[in-house]
Amino acid sequence: MNRVGNLVERVEALIGPAVAAMGFELVRVRWIGGGQPRLQVMAERPDGTMNVEDCAEVSHAVSAILDVEDPIDGEYTLEVSSPGIDRPLVRARDYERYAGFEAKLETGEPIGGRKRFRGLLKGLDGEEVGIEVEGLGLVHIPLGQIAEAKLVLTDELVRASLKQGAGGAQSDDPAALRQR
Repeated sequence: MNRVGNLVERVEALIGPAVAAMGFELVRVRWIGGGQPRLQVMAERPDGTMNVEDCAEVSHAVSAILDVEDPIDGEYTLEVSSPGIDRPLVRARDYERYAGFEAKLETGEPIGGRKRFRGLLKGLDGEEVGIEVEGLGLVHIPLGQIAEAKLVLTDELVRASLKQGAGGAQSDDPAALRQR
């Protein structure tokens, strides 16, 4: 594993238990280097919600842990956010939870001569993600080969998000949205 991967794993191990104890789930930790390095932490409640106050609460806790443990050399900006509507898909259950919505997937190695796939998520079949790609049909991509994945901001996704806001409790769970 490279240096950035080791840093991300170390930060996840340091902050994960505290974030969980606060009632949140870590969605992703990412190090974005460059001129102004950033540590990006995405979190949400188990029901998929995350508001500004939640972000501030997580940010204060994570900042305190990182100040004490000091795992990162040099200056950086801590960025705590929700995954958003067009969220990244990083956990196996994300592919099940968002089946029926459009997504973009990129693999580390070519599959069938290509590395980029865009289509309708069909969920998981064992350790493979199913995605219906126009012109290709149903493609199965091993979870371990997915380098990046995110939902595509579509009218359907926006409608689902708006519908959940109108129905009371905010939730990113499409199954709950469809049941309303």
